Amino acid sequence: MPVEGLAGEPALAPERLTAEAVRARFARTLPWEPEASDEALAAPALRLRRAAVLVPLVERPDGLHVLLTTRTDHLSSHAGQISFPGGRAEELDSSPIETALREAEEEIGLHRRHVEIIGVLPEHVTISAYRVTPVVAIVSPPFELSADPGEVAEIFEVPLSFLMSGANHERRSVSLPEGKGKRTFYAMPYEHYFIWGATAAMLRNLYHFLRA
Repeated sequence: MPVEGLAGEPALAPERLTAEAVRARFARTLPWEPEASDEALAAPALRLRRAAVLVPLVERPDGLHVLLTTRTDHLSSHAGQISFPGGRAEELDSSPIETALREAEEEIGLHRRHVEIIGVLPEHVTISAYRVTPVVAIVSPPFELSADPGEVAEIFEVPLSFLMSGANHERRSVSLPEGKGKRTFYAMPYEHYFIWGATAAMLRNLYHFLRA
């Protein structure tokens, strides 16, 4: 999956990445343009299943960190990939926010009493035919996590400041089988973690939103 270039926009200033600043940004209505992904453009137009993920921004002494998970290798879809806690909506879920909170409790044991919902980002359509709502939240320590071994192999954090810099947003591509061209996507490698696909696309839109 060769690197074709970097997005390259400047990093957001530290004062825009505090919990107070992020809360204030979600409380305001400002014009901004979400970025469409190849994944969304190639997805089926009909019969999209609804899903939601929690985008947890954890308050740490050195600033906000984004909490992410690595999926277990035996899953039938997206095995081993890095994702936000979340999943498919169920009939009893009253909203995408409820889906995200429920899934975070089930997958990583994050109790909702530690979670302050501050807003949602535009839906992201995946190649696997899901319409995913990213639900952004501030998470206040201390809290204990417990990964569901059937779904989550690892829970880790990445500084928000790293993810909110266009210099760390790589454009990569992969050739599709049967001469169907190639798919271009964003990747945000951090240490030994390879953040890409839908997760990177949603982080990319968080970047656009916060810089508006």
